[in-house]
Amino acid sequence: MPRPRSTSLRATAPWRVLDGFGGTTRSAARYVAPDSVEQLAGIVNQARSEHLHVTFRGAGRSYGDAVVNRDGLIIDLQRLRQIRHWDPATGLIDIDPGVTIEALWRHTLADGYWPAVVPGTMRPTAGGCLAMNVHGKNNYRAGPFGDHVESFELLTPTGDLVTCSPTQNADVFTAAIGGLGMLGAITRVRLRLKRIETGLLRVQVATAPSMGAMLDDFAANLATSDYSVGWVDGLATGSGLGRGIIHRARYVPASDVADAAATLDPARQDLPSSLYGVPHRHLWRLMRPLMFDAGVRATNAARYLLGRKQHGHEYLQSHVAFAFLLDYVPDWRLAYGSSGFIQYQVFVPDATARETLSALLKRCHQADLPPYLGVLKRHRPDRYLLSHAVDGWSLALDFRVGRRRDELWKLTDALTDIVVDAGGRFYFAKDAVLRPDDVLRAFGRERIGAFLALKARLDPDDVLMSDLWRRIIERPPLVS
Repeated sequence: MPRPRSTSLRATAPWRVLDGFGGTTRSAARYVAPDSVEQLAGIVNQARSEHLHVTFRGAGRSYGDAVVNRDGLIIDLQRLRQIRHWDPATGLIDIDPGVTIEALWRHTLADGYWPAVVPGTMRPTAGGCLAMNVHGKNNYRAGPFGDHVESFELLTPTGDLVTCSPTQNADVFTAAIGGLGMLGAITRVRLRLKRIETGLLRVQVATAPSMGAMLDDFAANLATSDYSVGWVDGLATGSGLGRGIIHRARYVPASDVADAAATLDPARQDLPSSLYGVPHRHLWRLMRPLMFDAGVRATNAARYLLGRKQHGHEYLQSHVAFAFLLDYVPDWRLAYGSSGFIQYQVFVPDATARETLSALLKRCHQADLPPYLGVLKRHRPDRYLLSHAVDGWSLALDFRVGRRRDELWKLTDALTDIVVDAGGRFYFAKDAVLRPDDVLRAFGRERIGAFLALKARLDPDDVLMSDLWRRIIERPPLVS
């Protein structure tokens, strides 16, 4: 008689080498992609019985090692991508975890709704956005992604399907949002979307000659802006340290345009497929030869001078064009080369921001490792257990890794000390460098201990794991 086919994941799940979006971390793991929640539950149960560590993965847009799992099991949730229910009367939508931000806005825009919070790219999934509690250019007004989640369903490693909301299993609600997927798999999300009258924003450009001027201009216009974001020239030094360009935007009312309904056509939001005749998928090839200090310095100087000429200029722009700048160059990460890049994003209180952010840039230049891209945003605090948010500012710095990886990691250690001493925090969706002691100092023993206690309750066999979690959490001394 033929032998029965094995159902063991160790025997049947194929191996794949996957990486984080920054390209600096990659590892081999078994890989499965379920088609249903029932199949997902069966896989998780089987992994638990085989003592396989599990990481849930969506679009893989986390920059570091949050979605890789050396020698474990990757469960890809992108096939769970149905829009279950949409109610234009209330702006509430029920979706699977694999629904992307792009699929979300394409489904609702014609009815006059836009996702209240979006990251800088439309490629991430709703489940990933919830697990990382992503923020956008309007955090100071709208808060993070989690503030617009009405409820969600969480499949725990023990097989329980837990409904979570601010009033039902509230402790799990505030921990799983931003919980890095370490409490369970998101299987259903109910979101409340933002009502808009047109598909346009009115954008204004402003330049600032230093970090202090950036913060002052930024803050002075927050009350009249729905979105604000600053580009920071990481190569500028001296009196120009922290100089940059601010783009702020306001929703355009229907009364300001001739045909408001036409602007809500999703086809009118599509990004152009080429720039000066070059297909967008090839633009990274033009960027790559400039990815060295002198090349980026010259590019940044030209960009800043152009910004000065545009200072005070206003123009109309689609939501997609303003929100998803990264998607103009779909494979932009490849411009950094085979060794990849890291994005080091810090969050510092308003009271210490001016001194701290300038000190970070100065320390980069002292180490002769300047960031090739800097992005400044304003934030407000929120209620989530592992929240990165503070009442203050974030600065995201992109560094090419290259041949100086060890020096770069030493630099980030020094930068982390500056941030922690200033009362700051970090964003795990971007992180590739933090150590357990850094996390304890930034988030506090009480927060980390509370999260680990909840994880022990929902995941008693410690099934859920990722390379990020192994790196940033030291166990078991934190729970006593």
